[in-house]
Amino acid sequence: MLNFTDVPEFILLGLTSHREWQVLFFIVFLVVYIITVVGNIGMIMLIKVSPQLNSPMYFFLSHLSFVDVWFSSNVTPKMLENLLSDKKTISYASCLVQCFFFIALVHVEIFILAAMAFDRYMAIGNPLLYCSKMSRVVCIRLISFPYIYGFLTSLAATLWTYGLYFCGKIEINHFYCADPPLIKMACAGTFAKEYTMLIIGGINVTYSLTVVMISYLFILIAILQMHSAKGRRKAFSTCGSHLTAVIIFYGTLILMYLRRPTEESVEQGKMVAVFYTTVIPMLNPMIYSLRNKDVKEAMTKVISRSCQTK
Repeated sequence: MLNFTDVPEFILLGLTSHREWQVLFFIVFLVVYIITVVGNIGMIMLIKVSPQLNSPMYFFLSHLSFVDVWFSSNVTPKMLENLLSDKKTISYASCLVQCFFFIALVHVEIFILAAMAFDRYMAIGNPLLYCSKMSRVVCIRLISFPYIYGFLTSLAATLWTYGLYFCGKIEINHFYCADPPLIKMACAGTFAKEYTMLIIGGINVTYSLTVVMISYLFILIAILQMHSAKGRRKAFSTCGSHLTAVIIFYGTLILMYLRRPTEESVEQGKMVAVFYTTVIPMLNPMIYSLRNKDVKEAMTKVISRSCQTK
């Protein structure tokens, strides 16, 4: 048996073995990746230069866009390389690094989404106290927790990967180094890794989702107590974008990770992971720009100023 550090490299089986499909996938995912990077960096820059977006909601949104860029960049470039390469391999060091950042960025994102839900509750439930309660210091503290906790959790989870043993077969049935196919491929040392993945993942998803659900419960109560129909519509519109992002992200996360790795679940997980690692990071800036009046107005002003300058 070889332990994890004895394996020089892994073979990534990818999405398909058909050459014509690989070329098509390369073109599609390259376009998606470019849109993801441009869209999210554009959102960060728009928030930075627009005075009307200088609020806690957009502070958290800029960090969500930042995480989405790195989340997609952790997986997509290697996937694109392997789609056109005959040697579809990844070194064990690169595999560990990819696992580490993937787990870390997932945890950072779920807790940023939870912080954004809490922010929406403070804005709608306590509008008069919103500015004082959600001060710059409070926002920095709220955004620091996801990064610190996410990376520490990922470090612990990645260390368990060193306990996996492989009996010669080093083909990962995936397009990146993900825990479920690694566990399925290993022939020993899987018990601790598998159950820590399920327990840690389950606790963190449950905790963050509970924060989201409780926040939206109080938001709903606050909206129902409003006497103005216009106020209700505005409240629903400010929450709509975030709620859409939460449903898409948590739905795919649960489908992908919160079940035991089997041959069937790993194969299904590849399809879910395509959506999870490439499409969602691309959709987030679209969701928040197309459904948000403030973002659309800020974008219009920036474009107008740029045209006037020229």
